[in-house]
Amino acid sequence: MKSVTVSIDVPQTPEQVYDFLDVMAHHERFTDHYLTGWRYSGPGRGIGSGATVVASLGGTKTEVTIEVVEAEAPRRIVERNVSAAGRRLAHGTYTIEWLPAGGSRVSFTYAWVRAPVADRLLAPAVRATMRRANRTVMRRLATEVARHVATAGS
Repeated sequence: MKSVTVSIDVPQTPEQVYDFLDVMAHHERFTDHYLTGWRYSGPGRGIGSGATVVASLGGTKTEVTIEVVEAEAPRRIVERNVSAAGRRLAHGTYTIEWLPAGGSRVSFTYAWVRAPVADRLLAPAVRATMRRANRTVMRRLATEVARHVATAGS
């Protein structure tokens, strides 16, 4: 299946965005509209940090295990996602780039490595659902990063 990428521009620096995204518990704040029941594992940040959540999308619910498998401060974090009883394997990659006028472009790419037959048969609808959900994620991420930086600066 083709991957899905969404992006948003924020006024914070790549270092500030990365510092926020590097903490797994922060992800709950901007994804809880479709990822619930967060249970954390491993270290609080960096490679090996993880969570198990319930994803509610497209009228279905499935448990997803998320683990950070690569991290390159301040520009990239890669998560491995396993769900559908192991039949779905994907990578979620956050890429953070400097913008010429200041601030950062934050992109999130969801790339399927392995997908259940139903996902493959309904690929256009599955991709559209993921794109919609992750556009909301990006808007909420922008708000939460701003809140985090403002709080850290006080």
